[in-house]
Amino acid sequence: MCRLIALAVLSFISFVSVVNAQDTTPIRILVGAPAGGSTDTIARTLALEFGRHLGRSVIVENRPGAGGNIAADAVAKAAADGNTLLMSFTSHAINASLYPSLTFDPVKDFTPLTLVATSPSILVAHPSLPVKNVHDLISLARSKPGQLNFAIGAIGSSLHLAGDAFKMQSGAFIVNIPYRGTAPALQDVLAGQVELMFAAIGNASAHIKNGKLRALGVTSSKRLTAFPDVPAINEVLPGFESSAWFGLFAPARMDVVLARRLSDAARHALSQSEVRRRLEVEGYTPVGNTPDEFSRFVLAEIVRWSKVVKFSGARPE
Repeated sequence: MCRLIALAVLSFISFVSVVNAQDTTPIRILVGAPAGGSTDTIARTLALEFGRHLGRSVIVENRPGAGGNIAADAVAKAAADGNTLLMSFTSHAINASLYPSLTFDPVKDFTPLTLVATSPSILVAHPSLPVKNVHDLISLARSKPGQLNFAIGAIGSSLHLAGDAFKMQSGAFIVNIPYRGTAPALQDVLAGQVELMFAAIGNASAHIKNGKLRALGVTSSKRLTAFPDVPAINEVLPGFESSAWFGLFAPARMDVVLARRLSDAARHALSQSEVRRRLEVEGYTPVGNTPDEFSRFVLAEIVRWSKVVKFSGARPE
């Protein structure tokens, strides 16, 4: 018995020594999106307090492309030593069914650490469209199948599939008009070239307030404090909900003690008032759940989005 205890103590000391030996190595958080975007903003907001709690420097590294798959592939193949992490987004779940063959498994090749934040979107229309709410829109779209259009910034994005989920549940036939980016898509809606769009709150808020866009509904389960007079879409389509999400992952096969330490550090950062304020100002809702809760969330999201991807017939660009 004494020998077993001694071995256990030595193993623990060895693990602690490895962790401590890595303390001078910067942690890299890979982001599969360009600098300045939502995922990048969230990663950088989290990084400073996350690193401070661990006593480590943290570097955010952008590796955009393929809907986040380039960064995800790099992390999936990295050593599970806590030095390389992934700040991913909704496409982590969407890509499981959108891409016919991935170079990694979005579940088996990662250790979920925590769901960092969520962000609902808002259904907007150009003011010239003769609708005041979601009920009006569904009635008009059903009476004019294929004559209304959704502007979408990227094929397979959460905003694209929010529109297809809306069509799937409402039975309305609205045509998708794809753009290379959110900015040109939004610009054409503002100009009246396209009637409709699911937009990020941060991108649409100012245009709604100055009357250049009409808000029809939010994709959250409840009305938003920022737009108390805009109904949740599920008030008309029960069960409808579609929010972008952002989560922190590590490579698979990570030691459970190290994974818990990283998760705890991220959740500590998310509990800090300044971090929460910065996220909320940008329209994000901080979360910070446990690794087990985040794991179950990701599995459910993969199932949920697979149904929408199949309905949409979307293919990666």
